[in-house]
Order: sequence, then C-alpha cells, then structure tokens
Amino acid sequence: MADKLFSDVHRKGTHIIATLLHDPTVEGLDVALYMDGSASMESTYGPRGILAKLGGVKNQVEPQMHWMLEYLASKDRNGKLRVAYWATGDGSELEVQGELEGREARTYKFPGPKFYGKGTVMLPVLRDYVAYIRQAAQDGARRGLAVIITDSQIWDGDDVRAYSAQVAKEISAGRLPRVNFVFVGVGEQVDDAQMEAIAHDEYPGVGHLWCHRVADEMEEMAELVAVLVDETMTVAAGGTVYDDGGNVVKVYEARLPAVLEFEVPTSVQSFTLEVGGQRYTQVIPEEDHHDDESRTPPRYNPAPGFTKPAAKRGHSH
Repeated sequence: MADKLFSDVHRKGTHIIATLLHDPTVEGLDVALYMDGSASMESTYGPRGILAKLGGVKNQVEPQMHWMLEYLASKDRNGKLRVAYWATGDGSELEVQGELEGREARTYKFPGPKFYGKGTVMLPVLRDYVAYIRQAAQDGARRGLAVIITDSQIWDGDDVRAYSAQVAKEISAGRLPRVNFVFVGVGEQVDDAQMEAIAHDEYPGVGHLWCHRVADEMEEMAELVAVLVDETMTVAAGGTVYDDGGNVVKVYEARLPAVLEFEVPTSVQSFTLEVGGQRYTQVIPEEDHHDDESRTPPRYNPAPGFTKPAAKRGHSH
C-alpha cells in the first residue's frame, strides 16, 4: 500500500467521494502569491505607525495572507512561496517580499506595500512569474501556479490576454512547464466581465491558463483561493480507478481532478488509483449518513488556531 494520498474518503451507498491530499504527479509545483497593492487597498490594511497602536481599525488582509500562505505552501515543492505586492508605485511596479515559508506563515507581517499604486497594471506580474518559473524549472520545478488577488478593474486586460497567448505557446512548445493563473477579485470594484474574458480564453494543446472567482468581502478571499487551487490542480496524464477486484470503475482520460467521485458496489471495501505508472490503494470507510453538504470533504485542514473563512459566490472555468 502506498503512502497516504487521500485526505478524505466518504461513502454514501455506492457513491464514493475521495479528496486527494496532494496531486501525485505534480511534485515539483512552484507557487507564487501576488497581492494587490494599489491605493484602493490601503484602507483594508489598516493604519500604520503610531496610528496602528490606537486600535479600532484592523488589518483585514494579514489574516487572509497568513491562511493562504500556509495553504499554498502545502502544495509547493519546497514549502516556500514567492510573495509580492503588485500594482504598487505608478501602478506597474512590484514589491517582492521574498521566498516565504509556509511553516512560519503566522509570524509574517503584511502591513501593505511601501508605496500604494496609482493604477492596476497586471502585465508585470505575469512577466515576473514567467521569469521566476523559467529559473525554477532549471532547479527542478515541473509545474507553476501563480495566485493573483485584486480589488479593482485591470488597466491592461488586452495586454494580459495577448501575453497569456504567448505563454501558452511556450508551454505547448515545451519551453516552459505547465503554468496556471488563479485570479481572485474582491469587492464591488472588480470587473467580473473582464475577469471572465481573460479566464475564458483557451489555447491549443494547453486549454485554459486562467480560472477566476469573485469574493464579496476580504474575509472570503482565502477560501476562494483554496477552492480554485483545488479545482485547478489537475494533471494531464489522467488516471484510472479500480475496485478491490481489479475492475475498472472510473477512467479520467484528460485530467485528474482534486476530488474524485465514482460508483462502486456496496460490497467493495477498497479502491486503487493508478496514475503516472504508480498505484495507490485506499480503504473505503463505512457509510456516513450526513446530508449532501456535510458530506463534501474539506479541501484544507489548517493548523490549529486558524479559522477557515466562508465563501459566498464565484465563477470558474
């Protein structure tokens, strides 16, 4: 039997829901987190300096950054994330915070960028991440994931789409590892139609590079990131599920999702997932009798002391 691969397995009659603890063929994932540093975000970080000691206004972003950092680091190949504020300065600048370790997530301070931006220009983010993953690929990275947060409309949407097409060509030609962009908007100033247009583009041999959702409030941001990352982390190789008698019960031809759902007879006591030439066997627990919503396995179990925020709405591809 292989090392633990599933974080949750639930049985309801003949229906099985199994959540992968990690993607078995995406070892080598390199993750980065880009947080909006434009002027419209200033109030959500709260006051600085002596004003911060007066209390009354909390930093709404920092707890979410802590939660996302720890969660995303659990996906990363070395547990470290490239973290940066973007849309700073004239709106096209980045303030890179460095390679931050997920195991120290709760100790980092995120008071906001030194210079809040006068605009929201995203193209520098993409260029930064592509340069980063290109270098990381030389050190063993085999897949890339960039999480980008914004609270407003993007100024250069057409440039972003054009550059994304270039990135897709690089991936298709084998000059870049597979890359995905998770795009989360927060608040009423986000242009949902613009985000949808960017995420809708599909590229030959690559498919979608982007996925997106919109959070009503800052407190929902981390949850939406977790949901999107779980949905996005799929593998091109696909996989096959067998019951304990060796019978094929499910075939994922194009990709392997983070949450597997399939049917087996009630007499079946275990199943085996074959992916990337490896087999992983998992015992099926006794049937649970909760309602459908409570049966949905949690996507992330944060460290003690972390509270998982609730999400309300969003869109994805």
